[in-house]
Parts: sequence; C-alpha cells; structure tokens
Amino acid sequence: MRIHYLQHVAFEGLGSMQQWFIDHDFQISASQLYAGEPLPELSDIDWLIVMGGPMGVNDEHLYPWLADEKTFIKKAITSGKIVLGICLGAQLIAQVLGAKIAKNPYREIGWFPLQIHEEAGRTVIGRILQTHPLAFHWHGDRFDIPSGAIPLAGSNACDNQGFIYQERVIGLQFHLETTAKSASDLIEHCGDELDGSHYVQGADDMLSQPERFHTINQLMTEILEALSRA
Repeated sequence: MRIHYLQHVAFEGLGSMQQWFIDHDFQISASQLYAGEPLPELSDIDWLIVMGGPMGVNDEHLYPWLADEKTFIKKAITSGKIVLGICLGAQLIAQVLGAKIAKNPYREIGWFPLQIHEEAGRTVIGRILQTHPLAFHWHGDRFDIPSGAIPLAGSNACDNQGFIYQERVIGLQFHLETTAKSASDLIEHCGDELDGSHYVQGADDMLSQPERFHTINQLMTEILEALSRA
C-alpha cells in the first residue's frame, strides 16, 4: 500500500501513524508543501493523508500552494482513494466537498471529551471513537458537515468534530495521532495561542498525563486498521 501525506509545516507530521505504516510495510511518501515540494501523480498513491497546520483554508494569498492542494484533494476523493484529513486537513476536505469553514466561537486546545453522534454508531469509525471519547485538540476554526457525509462527533467547544464520507473519506478536527513529542512541538511553535481562555489548557496540563497519548494513538491505530479493510 502506498501512503502519501501532505505536510503544511515542519512540526506537524504523521505522529503515531508513521510507525503503524512502517510496521505494515506501507510505502510512505510526502509533499512538504511549505518547502515547495510537488504533489504526486494520483496513480502513484493509494491513500492520501492531509495533515494539520496553523494556516486557514482560505489563506491562499499567504500560501499559494493551497489552491493546487485543494484541487488535488478533490481529485483524490473523486478517483476513489482513501483520504484522511486531520485538523486543517479535515477542513480542506470539508471545503472541497462544498461545506462552509468558519472561525469557531472558541479556540480549543488541550484534552477535551467528544460527544459521539448517534449516527456515528452506524460506522466502524464511530464505534471506535465511542470506546474512548477523550481527544487532543488544537484548532480555532470549524467546518460544517459536507452534504452526504455522516457526522461523527462534536464537543462543548465545537459542534462539528468529524465526519465520514462514502465510507473512505474521513475528516477529524481533533488529533489522535499526536504523541508527547509532537504535542511538545506544537507548544514550542504555537505557544502564543495558549491564551488561558475557557477551552485552552496550559502546556503543563497538556503534557502531565503521558498515558493519554498512548490511548489516543491506539484509537488512531484502530482507525487505520479499519481503513485498510475498506
């Protein structure tokens, strides 16, 4: 299986997913868009992973590569690829599927529980999330649920946290791939966003229970295993 991921900043990579891909002998390639690397040929990949980043989906005036990236994501979806988007990646998928992206009423950073939608229980991914609905968050925007997609979850701070489309396209606003190391990298590079508001935890609180990362990484593994059977 050939995995290709789109990376928007140097400090937001595959996280715990990388080791799972390696353990299963998947071929991994990447486009580091922030460094000007090109997008691949669709025929050269089986899965597309779209990672997070601090920019917004409409910041094409600052990051011109966003336009080509959106076109590529749409082609990957219409061509039948498995597509997984996380945080910014989920927002990009939602937008190319016709949904609205907007500023969330609250910035949400840290460990907060998900409320799993009743409809989500009809899906394998939804049932996985029901087993442990605590997730790591770092976002300030939100998406509407695309037409034809099944909503997965919300939270007190953000009404829409995930969706699944055609059983093979998944958008997750929250992070299950984050490790203690990648959380520390986020804190280092985006620590100015830790403003002490209602849904923003401090750095020490986010890192104080390392076992939480193991738990969410296991959920991410179960999602990848489910996608590999799709």
